[in-house]
Amino acid sequence: MAHEHAVRLMPAGESPLKGLHAVFITTFFVFLLLALVSQIFTWNWRAWLPGAEGTSSLWDGVQAATYTVISQIV
Repeated sequence: MAHEHAVRLMPAGESPLKGLHAVFITTFFVFLLLALVSQIFTWNWRAWLPGAEGTSSLWDGVQAATYTVISQIV
């Protein structure tokens, strides 16, 4: 018995990742706007987005993430 595969033909110029691109672009511009506004008002916007394990600085967050990954590998 032959199997027939349904093939969906997309119109020219339509991308299957169109929705993903829209979410990425929207999220990018939200974070960009947040960073620009906080930079103008000299707010510390990084404190609004806590790092790994509740760390307060970027370096502490990188350290905590590195130790977590290394402990999973070893």
